[in-house]
Amino acid sequence: MTTATVIQPKWHTTAEVAAMLGFGLSKTKMLVLTGEIRSVKVGRNRKILPSWVDEYVERIASEAERWSA
Repeated sequence: MTTATVIQPKWHTTAEVAAMLGFGLSKTKMLVLTGEIRSVKVGRNRKILPSWVDEYVERIASEAERWSA
């Protein structure tokens, strides 16, 4: 029996982040360009660490909690 190795990506593309968040690609690119979601440029592409996506989600969730309180 062989076991499959699951490789976790170290970086996400803008398109992957859009899919993860349920946003359109244009909205996600705008969030990246404005710095709302941190990213680095690698060659011609933007790359986003998984922890940076988590930071964005946590920040938005905490802002929503403040407004609903």
